[in-house]
Amino acid sequence: MANPWSGLPPVEVHCHGFGDVDFSDFTKVDLARLDAWCASEGVLSLPTMYLHREQLAEFEAFVHEYHRMRGEGLLPHVAGIALEGPLLASHGGTPASTVWAPSRHEWERLAALGPYGLTYTVLSPDAFSPASELHDEPAARDTGFDWLIPLLMAHGIRPALGHFTRADPLRSAEQVDEIVEMAWQSEWSGTGVRVVTDHLFNDMPLLIRHAFRSARARAERDAVIASYDLPGWTLDQMARIVGPVPAAIMRQAAAGRIGACINFDGEHVDLAIATRAVQLMGVENSMMMTDRCDSARLGGQDLHHRVDNALWYQQDGIVAAGSVPLARQMANAQSQGLSLEDVRTLAAGTAHRVFGLPVRSEARLPVA
Repeated sequence: MANPWSGLPPVEVHCHGFGDVDFSDFTKVDLARLDAWCASEGVLSLPTMYLHREQLAEFEAFVHEYHRMRGEGLLPHVAGIALEGPLLASHGGTPASTVWAPSRHEWERLAALGPYGLTYTVLSPDAFSPASELHDEPAARDTGFDWLIPLLMAHGIRPALGHFTRADPLRSAEQVDEIVEMAWQSEWSGTGVRVVTDHLFNDMPLLIRHAFRSARARAERDAVIASYDLPGWTLDQMARIVGPVPAAIMRQAAAGRIGACINFDGEHVDLAIATRAVQLMGVENSMMMTDRCDSARLGGQDLHHRVDNALWYQQDGIVAAGSVPLARQMANAQSQGLSLEDVRTLAAGTAHRVFGLPVRSEARLPVA
């Protein structure tokens, strides 16, 4: 039987900026120009944005304009809009000013954008925990996941799980399972898979060294990876090996209840670890993501490179984004022994299925 996803265009699932365009400065984003850029690279995109509380009305206007243009056939390569935050327990590389706890009314306004193109919003399963940066915000006491998740589901918006605290990994993992169960028990107005993730292994408590970003770390890399015995990894041992949080995500993904994102730039996550993870979850449940930003500015903050890698860093030395495009990540995945068909699934097929994108499209995946 023919693979219905074969030949589809790759999808930039989680990306922050192409060329000199910072998607989070959405009041200045030229959507037609963005679509043309995507067409030139042969990809679809889900531009991912940060949101300041005082810009909520402007964001609503932006999503409505996106919907109008999309409806007129002007944006065939921009498959949806996504948010990173604002409900993040730890801001990580996200600008601190874009991390906040929406009130019920603000959540209702955000949820209402689902039918107009808001595809997912990254949120932290432990956002309401005592260790969360948001725990003492008044709005955090007025909401909870038992109210929020059904609201998002009813409007076709997926929670994207990420930005965990490290205070209580077991409880955070339980929250992952609880949110996934809530989502699959709720009334769903969207298509595709109901829950996705931010990038696996990043911004979460881990028991392993998942990346080797400096020259010194890379000198130790082969010995460390050998000690992990990656071929011996099994799903039922992941909590003991990598930690309860990534184990919960991987288990739910393998069951088809999460579309899990993972980065193949070799810098967010070691390529051997990323490859073994998608083998365990199933490539059909895994999506390649770039976290890409092409310019040295993101979400109102200046970024810089280090000599050791191609990641973007904030002033305080925290990783803010990646810079490796999807085509190079696809080549990285193939270099790890994944078949061309598996790589196409990671870069295109899973995203089309998870986000309910049409099988037929004007753009097509280039043949390697």
